[in-house]
Amino acid sequence: MRKAIVTGGKRLKGDVVISGSKNAALPILAATALLNGEINLHNVPHLNDVITMLRMLRSLGLRAEYHDPNIVKICTNHTVKHVAPYELVTKMRASFFIIGPILARMGLAKIPLPGGCAIGSRPVELHIKGLKALGATVEMEHGFVIVKAGKLKGAKIYLDFPSVGATETLMMAATLAEGETIIENAAQEPEVLDLANFLNKCGARISGVGDDTIVINGVSRLKGTEYTVIPDRIEAGTIMVAAAMTKGDVRLRKVLPEHVESTIGKLREGGVQVDVQDGDIRVKAPSRFKGLDLKTRPYPGFPTDMQPQMVALLSISEGVSIMTENIFENRFMHIHELRRMGAEIKLEDRSAIITGVNRLSGAPVRATDLRAGAALILAGLVADGETVVDDMERFIDRGYERLVSKLSKLGARIVEVGGNGESNI
Repeated sequence: MRKAIVTGGKRLKGDVVISGSKNAALPILAATALLNGEINLHNVPHLNDVITMLRMLRSLGLRAEYHDPNIVKICTNHTVKHVAPYELVTKMRASFFIIGPILARMGLAKIPLPGGCAIGSRPVELHIKGLKALGATVEMEHGFVIVKAGKLKGAKIYLDFPSVGATETLMMAATLAEGETIIENAAQEPEVLDLANFLNKCGARISGVGDDTIVINGVSRLKGTEYTVIPDRIEAGTIMVAAAMTKGDVRLRKVLPEHVESTIGKLREGGVQVDVQDGDIRVKAPSRFKGLDLKTRPYPGFPTDMQPQMVALLSISEGVSIMTENIFENRFMHIHELRRMGAEIKLEDRSAIITGVNRLSGAPVRATDLRAGAALILAGLVADGETVVDDMERFIDRGYERLVSKLSKLGARIVEVGGNGESNI
């Protein structure tokens, strides 16, 4: 088991290049099962989750591999296998994305119920309900979802919640359906738009993405293409918060500022200087952050994937702050670890009441999910002494490309021990 040892007290300073988006790359990779031909994907982060998805594609009969550090080459033929391996889907929730493409391409898909971070209930009912609306029959058998359809038919689908995963699954399935599909109350996240842009470049006819109503007119086939994945807005937000916590001066490059507007707004509200120029973001934090109240919301609201990192920042801010989690009911597990470091946080239902302290104290802590792991590393950057963060492979490696290396280049004192050394974080 690999661990990160963080010694606090260093101010972050310098430039950092933001990697490609994990949450955009994964559904795009799944969507390649819809296509015929060769696909070259650029700016794909080298992460454990991406490696798992490539293994998934290969298990279905596609050729899929890294060609350069951040370029993935995929080749599909006329058929793909209809059964997804249990050990891959249960390892990573995003593997469930493959259900839509396989069903649309082959008329039959057998997919295990997914796994992933234990941050709360993330049911697949919205996916299933939407596939039924497109004409599929659905059965449950020994932990597998079995969906069948001779040919999917366009339909009008209303999502009870603007689920990113359900929006992407149904959008992929509808690209090869007969007629027009309308998805109402659709997710508006940038990753959904990136998937739609990729599919459109492959020959799909999708419009309205970025609004709450998406229209897909089915086509008979999709072809291969070359495409570049968008930058990772959560990595960008994480490093912005790290700069704020350490009273640093950091410039983020290869980032799309419009994707992190909610994080920029909250940092400015707390007293951080954030300048946007020529697509770069410069974060300067000359003084202690001022406490504030926050609520996680679907995009364009404040992202739930930034909640743990912001809680770490608020734990050393002036005054009392309130963080309300509206997306996942079990996404406060990192708070128990922050308390071990001296944070004063009280939980009341879906809200964390945070009384800022002057300093945190280094301690052994354990990552409980991907973003919680990042939050604990950030807390270690400002804590007295050493903070040891366990479970790097299970969590940090899944979602951040070379995070330890990037923070070290900005001046952080952080090393890894155990395992096989640094691989992709």
